This record gives sequence, structure tokens and C-alpha cells, in this order.
Amino acid sequence: MNVRIDVSNIKLETDRLILRPFQEEDLTDFYAYASVPGVGEMAGWTHHTSMEESKKILDIFLQEKKTFAIINKESKQVIGSLGLEEYDEEYFKEYEDQRGLELGYVLSKEYWGKGLMPEAVHRVIEFLFDEKNLDFITCAHFIQNSQSRRVIEKNGFQFVCEGVYDGKIGKFEDRNYILRKEDYRNGKI
Repeated sequence: MNVRIDVSNIKLETDRLILRPFQEEDLTDFYAYASVPGVGEMAGWTHHTSMEESKKILDIFLQEKKTFAIINKESKQVIGSLGLEEYDEEYFKEYEDQRGLELGYVLSKEYWGKGLMPEAVHRVIEFLFDEKNLDFITCAHFIQNSQSRRVIEKNGFQFVCEGVYDGKIGKFEDRNYILRKEDYRNGKI
């Protein structure tokens, strides 16, 4: 079953990152990475074309309380987001009596290839299993998105099936993965 977690009072840290709830003051940083062509498109949404568009999305983040802002400790800037989303129950029917959710993430193009997103995802996995007692976490990537595939694989997720994601900018073939708490606890990641 899908679990909802309110991140409004949660702050997580890694060596290089802080994950915390978005704040209104994050608008400029958010727009800076969300307006770059190719960033949103890797996650199924078009890059932002105005500060007003980013403000609307930021307001949703603030209202829904399920998305972390990813802060680079060195620059103190918001460089991405990591959301705790509902997973597609169609692909994970055998887990309907267990507690789970899906991770969705995006990172500023400037920071791609530096190992930051695997670091952020790993810290959130620890939090979800160790502090929120989830049974499993799902994650997916568009077939052509090899960067997201590497993040998923580095964090020990296991392939489940291919599917179709019907996003804001069209339909995309995707690959769906799962990480079960028992595999995480047994050191398989």
C-alpha cells in the first residue's frame, strides 16, 4: 500500500548534501535548474519557461509536503529535488499489504556525473527503512535515461518490469524497480 510521509519537519544530511523541505526562498535556485532544457524532460515534464511557472510548482511542493530540496553544502544552493511519491500499484500487486512508496528525483545539469544523486537517494533510503519502517521502495526511469538507471542500480534496486509512463509531455517507456527492506538490511546494497 502507498504510504504518505510528510517531510515538512525533516532534515537529512550526507557528506556533501542537505535534504530538507522546500522553502519560498528557494524559488530562484529552483528556477535556475528547472529552466535548463533537458533537465525536466528526463523526468517527464518540460523545463520551466518563467519564474511564475516555477513558483506554481514550488507552491505545490510546499502544500503537498512530500518533496525534499537537495542543497549543495558547498554552494548553499538548491540543486535538485527528491520526492516521495505514490508508486504504481499495477506493477507491484504482490506488495499490496506492505508499506511502500516511490522515489522521484531531478538534479541540476551542472551537477550531473558527480555522484550526488546516488548519495541523496541512499540517505533517503536509510531514512525510509530505518526511521519510517517502510517495507519497500520503488523507483523508475525512462528507458533512454541512463543516468537515472545508474542511480537506481547503485542503490541496489532490482528490476521488476517495463511499463509506460503517461507524463505531462507524452508517454514514455520506463523501467520499474524495487528495493525491499529485507535486501537493504541484509547488506545487498
